Amino acid sequence: MKTVLILRHAKSDWGTVGQADFDRPLAKRGLEDAPRMGEVLVRFACVPDKILSSPAQRAKQTAELVAKACGYHKAIQWENSFYEGDSPDLITALQQLSPTVERVLLIGHNPVLENTVAALCAADGTEGDGWAIKIPTAGLICLNFEITDWAELRPGDGALHWFIIPKLVKALT
Repeated sequence: MKTVLILRHAKSDWGTVGQADFDRPLAKRGLEDAPRMGEVLVRFACVPDKILSSPAQRAKQTAELVAKACGYHKAIQWENSFYEGDSPDLITALQQLSPTVERVLLIGHNPVLENTVAALCAADGTEGDGWAIKIPTAGLICLNFEITDWAELRPGDGALHWFIIPKLVKALT
């Protein structure tokens, strides 16, 4: 079995007028939520073998804070297609992973992440099929696939295992 963890970047700061979208950093809340979600990965015994992330500043900060909090010490792979791409780009990145990777964490942006979850879990393997999920900032989703090699991953074959948001984590701690 292979596991895909999908994390939307944490809350970003909109305070700087004229700042390029790509360069927006995390807001105070985001700086608190990102490590909190990394701690969730430890508690759920879901520390990733590999992290792939958008290189946009808010996603990059999220990835680095999550990695530190969950004890991930490998290099984070920055994927340009995670910023301006679409769900087929994310699915292709998954299909190209080494078979030795059992659990991967993808960090990126909406609507691409929501569309990717829908494509991976929808019965017909499309972003439609009435399958929709809303991922708030720092929302974390776990999907399981009954495969042994990432090259076998096909849209529609994913099973939603769990979904948790920072607000719920705060309420439970």
